[in-house]
Amino acid sequence: MSGIVLAAIDLAHPEHHTSILTKAASMAELDDASIAVVTVIPDFGMSIVGSFFEEGAEQKALNDAGVTLHGIVSDVLGAEKAARIKHVVLHGTAYEEILEAARDIDAQLIVMGAHRPNFQDYLIGPNASRVVRHSRCSVLILRD
Repeated sequence: MSGIVLAAIDLAHPEHHTSILTKAASMAELDDASIAVVTVIPDFGMSIVGSFFEEGAEQKALNDAGVTLHGIVSDVLGAEKAARIKHVVLHGTAYEEILEAARDIDAQLIVMGAHRPNFQDYLIGPNASRVVRHSRCSVLILRD
C-alpha cells in the first residue's frame, strides 16, 4: 500500500492510547505505510463558553495537546519511531476533524477507539460511528 494509516487519539481516554497506536503501527508495517496521529480539541472559542476563557487560551490548549500527543506517541512506540510520525492537533468537532485530516493526508486507513455504546449513542451516534459512515477510506474501530 505504501500509504498512510491515521491513528485518532482522544487525549481524554488514555486507556485507549496503547491499543490504538500499536494497532496502527502493526497495520502500517503490514503494508509498508507511514503513520499519522491526530487528536482533536473541542472548539470552545466560538461559543458563549469561549467568553469565559482568557485570550489565547485556545492556542495554549492546542500547544499543550501537541506536547502531550508527542509524549504519548514516544512512550508507546518509542522516540525513534515517533520522530517519523506526523502529529496533527486540530480543534473543532471530533468526527469532522478526523474525516478532514484523513482526506487531507489521503489516509488509506483510520484506526480509532470506541466506547461501549449506551442507549444515548444509538439515538445520537458517537464520533466513531460518524467516522465509519462518512469516511472515504477503511476504518478500524477498537473496542475498549
